[in-house]
Amino acid sequence: MDVALGVLLGMVLAASLAAGWRLVARPREVLDPEGSSMQGAVHAATSLLPHLRRGLSAESARPAAGHLRTLTGAPAVAVADRELLLAFAGAGADHHHAGDALEDLVKEGHESRVHVEPRLHCPAAGCPLRSAIVAPLVVQERRVGTLVALYDRPGRLRLEESRVVGEAAALVSAMIELSEVEAQGERLARAELRALRAQISPHFIYNALAAVASFIHSRPEEARELLIEFSDFIRYAFARQRPHVTLADELRYVEKYLRLEQARFGERLRVRVQVDPEVLQTVVPVLSVQPLVENAVRHGVESSAGTGRVEIEGRDLGGDIELRVSDDGEGIDPEAAQAALDGRGSGIGLGNVHGRLQSTFGPEYGLEVEQTGGAGTTVVMTLPKFRAGVRAG
Repeated sequence: MDVALGVLLGMVLAASLAAGWRLVARPREVLDPEGSSMQGAVHAATSLLPHLRRGLSAESARPAAGHLRTLTGAPAVAVADRELLLAFAGAGADHHHAGDALEDLVKEGHESRVHVEPRLHCPAAGCPLRSAIVAPLVVQERRVGTLVALYDRPGRLRLEESRVVGEAAALVSAMIELSEVEAQGERLARAELRALRAQISPHFIYNALAAVASFIHSRPEEARELLIEFSDFIRYAFARQRPHVTLADELRYVEKYLRLEQARFGERLRVRVQVDPEVLQTVVPVLSVQPLVENAVRHGVESSAGTGRVEIEGRDLGGDIELRVSDDGEGIDPEAAQAALDGRGSGIGLGNVHGRLQSTFGPEYGLEVEQTGGAGTTVVMTLPKFRAGVRAG
């Protein structure tokens, strides 16, 4: 369950980065654009997770509405299914309630577009709400609900406000869709579950967010850059319909991962990358190198009180290539290494990567784990430089 939580959190942060940063960039009268705004946006986004991971219902929408109000900066927020309000938070909550018809609050609008209602006509005396931004909640191209941000001024609303509400709705939609995936998890084959779990480690997600949070007040610009790196990496990790990429693309996102880890470890993490240019256009399974590098960081740096070294080397072997990922940690027992390759160990994704390499390129390719003779471990990936029918997405 903690793995599923980590996967959900990763997708959520990727979907919410734009909304979070737009909140930071908004005018000072809305939010202070320094570290407190970033912290508030990130906190609001992550706080939605334990609620909406259960799907869209009155029970989940009620606690989520307050966080959505913080994320959008609106005086009031309503969350609805296709017909009824599921939750309402903020100004006007004394007479707008869960169970009210959505059409009594706002017009239904387009199935898949954000729209603005510049003038609301609430029959309740003294209602402070004058306008609204209505954003559909869309899962797999079908509208499952509506997010409504309400404001206390009539007329045209700022374009930036519409964008923020649209991003917040995209965030909620991603959570709902992921909750459906999680609900189907028990029905997935064991191999599919293992592949999902190996996509990205929740251990990394939590630590990356902790590293960003540590810079929010002291170095807000660096925190912003790290969030962008994090968002780029998460989007790459969860990109659909792209089973293969070039080694150059894979290494580009490995560098983003390492930048986040270096923000966490500082001078304790030393990295060396040396890859022959001739091998960069080789096609590899997506997320085949990052789990190896993550293992190296965990065993070479995280488990040590001192500094650690991670090396990535890529060599042209003619018709094949060899990629070596090394650390100078305590090493790994040969039996434990074989168990990891067989998918029976507790490591991060070695068995998954090995299996995908062999299913794509044949049993003669895959991973091997070498001991360096003393401290440290090297994982060696061998694959063909070219294979007919295997193309980068």
